[in-house]
Amino acid sequence: MTVEVPCPTCRKTLKYDPANPHRPFCSERCRLIDLGEWASESHRIAGKPAAEELLSDDLPPSDERPH
Repeated sequence: MTVEVPCPTCRKTLKYDPANPHRPFCSERCRLIDLGEWASESHRIAGKPAAEELLSDDLPPSDERPH
């Protein structure tokens, strides 16, 4: 049984099938558009930036950390 899903980029309906090398996208073009949006930071995952997580108050001051 194959499931039909919308392409995340162009919303075209496609079969989510192992025979499609670009799944979940309908084409290489849509896959590259999505990759470019992540690279330009148009897409983001909610939450604190990684740098803020690393510099949280849970860590000891830098002069007390082992080198």
